[in-house]
Amino acid sequence: MQGDSTPRRKGSSRWAELAANSPLLIGIILGLVGGINEAYVKELANWDWTTRSYRVGNLDPYVLKPEAERAPTALSSFRECAKDCPEMIVVPAGSFRMGSPVTEKGHYVDEGPEHRVVFANPIAVSKFPVTFADWDACVSAGGCPQEGRADDVGWGRGTRPVIFVSWDDAQGYVTWLSRMTGKPYRLLSEAEWEYAARAGSTTAFFWGEDIGENNANCNGCGGQWDNRETSPVGSFKPNAFGLYDTAGNVWQWVQDCYHDDYNGAPADGSAWTSGDCSHRVVRGGSWSSNPQDLRPANRGRDPTDARDNDVGFRVGRTLLSP
Repeated sequence: MQGDSTPRRKGSSRWAELAANSPLLIGIILGLVGGINEAYVKELANWDWTTRSYRVGNLDPYVLKPEAERAPTALSSFRECAKDCPEMIVVPAGSFRMGSPVTEKGHYVDEGPEHRVVFANPIAVSKFPVTFADWDACVSAGGCPQEGRADDVGWGRGTRPVIFVSWDDAQGYVTWLSRMTGKPYRLLSEAEWEYAARAGSTTAFFWGEDIGENNANCNGCGGQWDNRETSPVGSFKPNAFGLYDTAGNVWQWVQDCYHDDYNGAPADGSAWTSGDCSHRVVRGGSWSSNPQDLRPANRGRDPTDARDNDVGFRVGRTLLSP
């Protein structure tokens, strides 16, 4: 009897066996990949299940259109979400003298030498420091971690400025907000912060040469929260740009590495990120600061991983060029 003459492809039985067991193999492969890249897999899952739906409902309809962004009206405001994200003020292009003269009361040596900084284009600056409501929205959408940070120590959340956030935490928040909006949110440079805080003023404080009474929240400002706790954002009058809390309440992280003077500082308003960057600059003073530390020229510094009850941050956003 002759054998079967039907041709058989080499290895066809092996492929049939593999096909039969493919669900098992795929499961094993995915298990290995998932074990190796567990954090990445969780991030993808979170994006699909939580973050993406939050973005579609709360941000996408409100993101600034390119035509509006290219022709901003100075001092106009916008918010690129339905709620719980920073309201932004368009700060006009211009120039100013950064730092303080040695004759200014309270002057520190690291505030000099005075130098002119020029901003060729408008920028957007958050009207208030980032609040707990803003931060908690990031946490709920899976964009910001919750453990070990952003503790309100019983003072309240909501419209209070977020505290106990490090420079690294602030970077995480602006990265998340940029991803959600598709727009370049970031920390302000030190020069941008001072330019925005001064709002055209050249005095020790944006309202005059003296601290006065009830102009800010500090240790000796004459307000109800003085040297006790943070105040809700917007509790005191704004500067001429319509920005609140640029003096007191909480110190605010900026992008720059700390240098002990301005020799070699950028003249175009960009962040100074060379040198020892283990400490970053904080600006504005806080509820526990002495009045002289609320001057817009005053500079502080903290390690990038420091979290304190008197330090928060505000955000900036680059606008499209005309």
